Amino acid sequence: MTPNGWIQIALFCAIILALTPLLGGYMTRVFAGERTFLSPVLRPIEGAIFALGGVDPKREQTWLGYTLAMLLFHVAGFLILYAVLRLQDLLPLNPQEMAAVPPDLSLNTAISFITNTNWQNYGGESTLSYLAQMLGLTHQNFLSAATGIALALALIRGFSRASAQTVGNFWVDVTRCTLYVLLPLCIPYTLFLVWQGIPQTLGPYVDATTLEGAKQTIAVGPVASQVAIKMLGTNGGGFFNANAAHPFENPTALSNFVQMNSIFALGAGLTNVFGRMVGDERKGWAILAAMGVIFVAGVAVTYWAEAAGTPGLNALGLTGGNMEGKELRFGIVASALFAVITTAASCGAVNAMHDSFTALGGMIPLINMELGEIIVGGVGAGMYGMLLFVVVAMFVAGLMVGRTPEYAGKKIEAKEVKMAMLAILVLPLMMLGWTAVATVLPGTVAAISNPGPHGFSEILYAFTSATANNGSAFAGLSGNTPFYNVTLAVSMFIGRFMMIVPAMALAGSLAAKKTVPASAGTFPTHGGLFVGLLVGVILIVGGLTFFPALALGPIVEHLAAVAGQTFGG
Repeated sequence: MTPNGWIQIALFCAIILALTPLLGGYMTRVFAGERTFLSPVLRPIEGAIFALGGVDPKREQTWLGYTLAMLLFHVAGFLILYAVLRLQDLLPLNPQEMAAVPPDLSLNTAISFITNTNWQNYGGESTLSYLAQMLGLTHQNFLSAATGIALALALIRGFSRASAQTVGNFWVDVTRCTLYVLLPLCIPYTLFLVWQGIPQTLGPYVDATTLEGAKQTIAVGPVASQVAIKMLGTNGGGFFNANAAHPFENPTALSNFVQMNSIFALGAGLTNVFGRMVGDERKGWAILAAMGVIFVAGVAVTYWAEAAGTPGLNALGLTGGNMEGKELRFGIVASALFAVITTAASCGAVNAMHDSFTALGGMIPLINMELGEIIVGGVGAGMYGMLLFVVVAMFVAGLMVGRTPEYAGKKIEAKEVKMAMLAILVLPLMMLGWTAVATVLPGTVAAISNPGPHGFSEILYAFTSATANNGSAFAGLSGNTPFYNVTLAVSMFIGRFMMIVPAMALAGSLAAKKTVPASAGTFPTHGGLFVGLLVGVILIVGGLTFFPALALGPIVEHLAAVAGQTFGG
């Protein structure tokens, strides 16, 4: 570890802290329907969209109506994307004449992108046409990100409203998020990426002749526009198989640093939106502080583990850190920081292969996802995921003092705690359940590239990433099989929507409650004690749930490496 490395980490954190109130203030005005500097241009477009869709922006929905609208919206999105993939050989903008995507892979990919997971059991440049990349994937990148933010807003309204039966209008929230937030940020972001060297073209792949005289085909396409929303919307699906390690997706140290910041920007900004909407910005900063404590601890461990290198090579005098699977243009610190950011934020983009990280270095991204992607998390999803843990933490605080807990003026009672726990527990059911199944079936075990505990980690990582809607992979699992395509699709669907439904029920229950004024016995929720309690509850719940699985994978792998034991490939 070097001072330069820590300066990069500190600079990243400082930029996120500076952006949080700026983006938070802007998004608060947008979703309140207030005038912004873009209103003169976008308000007529917004009105035309509402008129065309038959949407009355003043008419709000109950939590159930909001949820049903969201589910129907995603059913339509799934059918459209599935059709595009299955029919891509018959559709235009296919200069490389890509064949139709097989049914099981189309199912997996369609569910992956509508759930904001972007798990990819294929190589984009060798499987998908330009139309599939744009109309299918980039299109869903915008809508799945907007949906996550809309759902977070609904839950925030549950805390901020009193004696209300509605939590907003799904169609209005998704439209405003896409029109006023995502598109205005992605357009200049795309131009920046083009300036950095990322292609943006509809022309065919380029044939080149190497110095040896061999022919090489260089894949290009409308890359920059997809990279912009995949990072800003925490989607993570790459145009190329190598994702953000590919020089046409992430060519320079500057593009890498900007991409890392864009992954966290909107998620961190939503904590400020929460504080503004409940009337106390300190509450938003306290939630961001809890996220920050876990994030910084994870970065420190990952950076230390990768900088320390592997015991086997160190014993041979080959020190200097673990560079296996990393790009030289990024190095250890930027690779470790990116890995923690992308798994803390449900993004899934990778600029290094996590399969090649040390045991402990690869364990932190795994833990980030197992905690429910609440460390900033996916845009919107991280916010409502963290608020679920806030409910549980306040319940624990109430038990310790024998008082009905309250948060943001709302009493936390049995129904709210049950809904929060139901949403939280659905994740380990998929992560651990499917991992258990996959580790005992001979055909599925054959798909891993490494024996021993690392092979177990590859399977655990896959189902954890899918359920947490992250989409990154250890890259050592051959997942393009009927079993993995179907089971991972089920994990992605359950991990997204079976968490959303109880969270929305919680929003409706909270919105209907009266606001209770603070009293002398009210637990303060904007200071260090609250931050410590929240972090403690998250770590205890995560530890009790996942420590046995981690002990079978990265922990035993690390102990074996220290003892000099290796596992042949």
